[in-house]
Amino acid sequence: MVSDEIYVSVDVEASGPVPGEYSMLSIGACLVSESTTYIYLELKPVSKHHDSEALAVSGLSLDRLEREGLEPEQAMKLFGEWIESFCLPEQKAIFVGLNAPFDWSFVNYYFQKYLGNNPFGFTAIDMKAYFMGAFGCSWKETKSSKMSVALNPKTSPNHNALDDARFQAELFALMLKRGSKG
Repeated sequence: MVSDEIYVSVDVEASGPVPGEYSMLSIGACLVSESTTYIYLELKPVSKHHDSEALAVSGLSLDRLEREGLEPEQAMKLFGEWIESFCLPEQKAIFVGLNAPFDWSFVNYYFQKYLGNNPFGFTAIDMKAYFMGAFGCSWKETKSSKMSVALNPKTSPNHNALDDARFQAELFALMLKRGSKG
């Protein structure tokens, strides 16, 4: 039986805290059920406006991305086509993110601005909130390091959007597996 939902782990790196004023610089995404089905895209910045700390964390260079990154419209088209490549007509791709409000805000903004619609729709699963509810912990216990202690994943985050998406996929799969045991 084919599930009507496909969980897609998504992570972005950006030049600052909000879309519109800052640029989405990279997108990494993979299926939660199969992290070898993935996409990684680097985008041209839409402005030079940036937060130095955000760039230091990601290690991405605005100058390099200006030369080598994809135009945002092209990147979002490729991302949308990638989602369509595995999502059957009766299925819905569900955005899953660790701090989904941040990542989803950039992805939604870029899909809406450059393509006119977001294949994920208007919702996302925030892993921090999911973990808090499923494990009965406080918000401060939802850091990825705390989740890792509880779930013991084999991978770890490193601020590369694809590597982090794969880490998130593993964490979410472990949450779902643990949750299904009742």
